[in-house]
Amino acid sequence: MAITKKWEINTLERELADGYVKKVIYRVKGLDGSEEKARATGEVELEKPKTLIPYNKLTEETVLGWIKAKLGTDEVTSIEKSLEDEIKLINTPVTETGKPW
Repeated sequence: MAITKKWEINTLERELADGYVKKVIYRVKGLDGSEEKARATGEVELEKPKTLIPYNKLTEETVLGWIKAKLGTDEVTSIEKSLEDEIKLINTPVTETGKPW
């Protein structure tokens, strides 16, 4: 099966006065077909922009764009590769624990 990655937003921390989203907690699911086999979670603190998008107008796609831009291409790639490697190891283990009796 194909390994895919799905980025999601767990939660947002915002200022009530103006709706400025200051922190984003995200997760990235590593999927083998439709089965989740690995997960990474992280958080990103955002700088206040000059122009705010109203909080009730935000979309997950917009916020994912912010966190990926903040993380940078190298970090996004590293997170996704780590999930792929973990799934490959789950699917084809190279070590095992236990006893022969």
